[in-house]
Amino acid sequence: MSRGFVAQYAAEAALQTPGVATLDSGAVVALKEALGGEHEGKGVEVVFPHESQDIVLITVYPVIFFGAIVPEVAWSIQERVKSDVEKFTGLIVDSVDVHVKGIVEREEPSP
Repeated sequence: MSRGFVAQYAAEAALQTPGVATLDSGAVVALKEALGGEHEGKGVEVVFPHESQDIVLITVYPVIFFGAIVPEVAWSIQERVKSDVEKFTGLIVDSVDVHVKGIVEREEPSP
């Protein structure tokens, strides 16, 4: 199973978590896209340790809405990503690390 495939499931799960505004893709992904490449699962890093085919380590880089309780959002991300990735891929998620990259205010709807 490809890392990009797993990263897409993890990114979708993280983005569906209440309190998450977006995922931060980082400088490497921005450079890759600027050069015409594509990157699946923006804001998520997937590693298969020791060339394992069934165990995966996931790191998520969310941007959280102002006012959300950061530890609760991070915990929810961990639970949802682990659950969804294991459910849809059959892989064993050994860990889900969450590195909050920023806080943003919610955009007010235009009148």
